[in-house]
Amino acid sequence: MFYAYVLKSDNFDYYYKGHCQNLEERLKEHNSGMTTFLKPYVPLKIVYFETFQTREEAIVREQYFKTASGRRYLKSKLLH
Repeated sequence: MFYAYVLKSDNFDYYYKGHCQNLEERLKEHNSGMTTFLKPYVPLKIVYFETFQTREEAIVREQYFKTASGRRYLKSKLLH
């Protein structure tokens, strides 16, 4: 199982989009500071995710989340 996910910083209005195979482990890695880029934004929480059978599908969905239409889609999902 693979995931495309969105994390939100508890302290900033910042969203991070990514993909992984183990969602809980990846969140721990992000929050522990293993991802240098995200260090200023921790703690992060999962606000949205979708599951996929293949890594390729998860990557395609992550890339969509990073487009203007993908951000609009996520905004509509996260407001409800």
